[in-house]
Amino acid sequence: MTTANVDPAELAKFSSLAHRWWDLQGEFAPLHQINPLRLDWIDGISPLKGQGVLDVGCGGGILADAMARKGAEVLGIDLADKSLKVAQLHALEAETPGVRYRHVAAEALAEEAPASFDAVTCMEMLEHVPDPASIVGACATLVKPGGWVFFSTINRNPKSFLFAIVGAEYLLNLVPRGTHEYARLIRPSELAQFCRAAGLDLQHSSGLEYNPLTRRYRLSSDTGVNYMVAARKPPAT
Repeated sequence: MTTANVDPAELAKFSSLAHRWWDLQGEFAPLHQINPLRLDWIDGISPLKGQGVLDVGCGGGILADAMARKGAEVLGIDLADKSLKVAQLHALEAETPGVRYRHVAAEALAEEAPASFDAVTCMEMLEHVPDPASIVGACATLVKPGGWVFFSTINRNPKSFLFAIVGAEYLLNLVPRGTHEYARLIRPSELAQFCRAAGLDLQHSSGLEYNPLTRRYRLSSDTGVNYMVAARKPPAT
């Protein structure tokens, strides 16, 4: 039986904020602000309409809901019950078609349903689990041959410590203090290694930059702090 790859303290942290997922001015406001950017980036690489997509670590469903509205059939999974209930309630209230949610670990679903999805997303989640390589491996197993896997996380370096932790958590109060633990942040080279070990080919990357003056995010080539990668599972031969 697969042991859940989860930190109870992290689950408790996000569960305590679950009722705030869809508050555009609340603790998850940055996710709402970057969501159009990451949605368009994903859709530009792997068009979502008509695709079966898995969102790993879906939280309150911000990305899952948006992908479903782009025409994908989306399954969002998470281990935080309260967040899933918020996601399900929002889907009902917003009458979002084509999205459902399930309480299951990525590794367990990989054993149950390998090669079942056209695309897999795992955004802002890897830095919150004890074994991120295991999540990457599960995502690789879950995607169909030729399909795409998308990750986003935070780099680990002095710049990211200054911007993502000191700046975002303590100076600008963009996210609650203690949201990120520096030692768990992931360098792009480390994520690339996880992907290669899982049999994924890295194809694209993009940085996400925040301008504190305009209070806006934009895509850039700078992966020094927040960044996204797109990896492809080789087609079947």
